[in-house]
Amino acid sequence: MKFYRIMAVSRRVFRDVANDKRSLALLFLAPIFAMCIFGLAFSGDVEDVDVIIVNQDQGFTSPLGETTYFSEKIISNLDKEVLNIQNMSNVDEARKEVKEGKSSAVIIFPEEFSKNAILKTTNTSYPYSAEIIIQGDDSITNIKNAIVKTVNEALSDTMTGEGVSAPLKVTSDPIYGDDAEFVDFFVPGILAFVVYLLTTILTLITFVGERANGTLERVLASPVTEGEVVTGYAITFGTLGTLQVALLLSVAILVFNIIVVGNVLLAFMAVAILAVTCQALGILLSSLAKRPEQAIQFFPFVVLPAFLLSGVFWPIQAIPEWLRPLSYLVPPTYAVDACRAVMLKGWGLDKIWPDLLVLVIFAILFLVLAVWSLKRGKE
Repeated sequence: MKFYRIMAVSRRVFRDVANDKRSLALLFLAPIFAMCIFGLAFSGDVEDVDVIIVNQDQGFTSPLGETTYFSEKIISNLDKEVLNIQNMSNVDEARKEVKEGKSSAVIIFPEEFSKNAILKTTNTSYPYSAEIIIQGDDSITNIKNAIVKTVNEALSDTMTGEGVSAPLKVTSDPIYGDDAEFVDFFVPGILAFVVYLLTTILTLITFVGERANGTLERVLASPVTEGEVVTGYAITFGTLGTLQVALLLSVAILVFNIIVVGNVLLAFMAVAILAVTCQALGILLSSLAKRPEQAIQFFPFVVLPAFLLSGVFWPIQAIPEWLRPLSYLVPPTYAVDACRAVMLKGWGLDKIWPDLLVLVIFAILFLVLAVWSLKRGKE
C-alpha cells in the first residue's frame, strides 16, 4: 500500500466533489438544516392548549358576611401561555366541544368547591374535600400532562398565597384516551411516518436510477404517457404502503398492545392516500437529482421536517409558535392526525374527512406536478 497512490485517489475524489456544485452545497446545507430543525423543535414547551373552564363554585360566605371564591383565585394563577382559556356555564356543552376536537379539556370547579376548601382547612374532621375535575382528551399524553401540571401549579400557588392547608385534589376523568400511554400516542404517528419515509425515498431512488440508466427515457419513448407512468407508480407504492401499515399495525397490536378504538380501515385509507402523495413527491424530487448519490443527499430535507413538525413524536403545540404553520405544509401531519383520531378516539369518516380532503388535495397537486416534471424532462 503506497501512500502517494492513496493521496492521488483522495485528490481525485475531492476534485469530483468540488466540481459537483449541487453535491457540495448539499454537503454543508444538510447538516446545518438538521441542526436548526432539531434545535428549534426541541426548544419548545407545550403551549396554546385550548381548554374550557366551567366554574360552578358558589363561593363561601363567612360569619362576617365576606364571600370568598377560591376557584377564581386558582383560575387567575393559571399559566395563560400554556392554556387558552374559554369560559362556559354548561358542562354538557363544554364536553361536546372536547368530543368534537375543538378543545383539549374541560376544567370543572364544583358548586361547593370554596366551601369545602375553607371548612376543611378550619376543621380537619370536615367530611368533604375540595376537588377540581378535569375531563379531557387524554389520547395525547404530552398535552394531558401539561394541563394537569398547569392546574396543579396554580392550585399550589393559590394554597400558599391564601394559607389554605386542606387536601385539595385534581381528578382526571378522560373523555378520550382512558388508560392511554405514550406508546398509544406514538404508534399511529409512526405508521404514517414510516409510509411517508419509505414511499418517498424508494420512489426518489428508483426514479433517479431509471433516469441514470436510461430506462425511464426508453419507457417515455414508447406510447406510454407521463400520466400513465405516474399513475402506475401511485398504484404500486400506494399498495405497498398499505401493506406496510397492515404489518406495522399487527406488530403494534400483538406486541405493544396499543389501543384501537375506531375502524382501522379508515386509518388505512388515510395512510394509503399519503402513500400516493409521497410517491408523487418522490418523482418531483427526482427531477432535482441526476445521480443516486445526489438523491441520497435529499434525505435530511425529506425525513427531518416530517419527523419533527408533523406531530409524530410530540404534539404540534410543543413546537415554537412561529414554526407551527410549517407543520400544516407537511402531508404526514394530516395522516397522523387522522390515524390518532380513529385509533384513540374512535372517530369516523364524518369527523376525519377534513384531514382526508387535505391529503387528497396534496396528492392531486403532487401528481400533476410530477407529470409536469416528466414532460419538462423530455423537452
